[in-house]
Amino acid sequence: MIALFFTAFAALFSVVNPLGTMPVFIGVTEINTRSERNRTALKASIYMFLILSVAYFAGKFIIHFFGISIESLRIAGGLIIASSGFALLTGNFSKHKGMDQSVHEEAKTKEDSSLTPLAIPMLAGPGSISLLISLNENYTNLIQTLIVFLTIPAVGLVTYLILRSSHFIFSKLGASGLNSISRIIGFIVIAIGIEYIITSVKILVQQMLG
Repeated sequence: MIALFFTAFAALFSVVNPLGTMPVFIGVTEINTRSERNRTALKASIYMFLILSVAYFAGKFIIHFFGISIESLRIAGGLIIASSGFALLTGNFSKHKGMDQSVHEEAKTKEDSSLTPLAIPMLAGPGSISLLISLNENYTNLIQTLIVFLTIPAVGLVTYLILRSSHFIFSKLGASGLNSISRIIGFIVIAIGIEYIITSVKILVQQMLG
């Protein structure tokens, strides 16, 4: 059970990728006081927790309502996750999330950026939502479901601590240090996305041959 928790935590943390959100957080809070930045970090993390929790428990009912198979969802989610990983590798993560210059400037003028663009789509995006729906389908035992769910507040707590410390982390690592870490995470995220695609394709082929 401990192994399940850390496996799910690592996958969710890599896809949520709060380190990749740090530059956006720094940009939209650059004129705020320290207490205002801390409050924004807390609210963004809480919003992320609420969105991902709803997706985890209600997502499978939504996809069943629209007649979407779990394998189709995994393949689509795998493509999104892998594309996010490529964006991290190439340094285009913000643009991949729809944060072009105009959106970034608009976010800086907003009174509260914790919900958008920080919680959505930077932290709780299609990749993390599809990952959680897939995990909910894979682990149907009550204990397993609870263990996987606990990774959401755990990732939320780590996300809050990272965003809260983002200005300090950036001052120590610099842009080059963050880029290096983001590229490593990007490689892991690509591997997660490809694994989901391969697994789903294998299942579909077995169903066709069986």
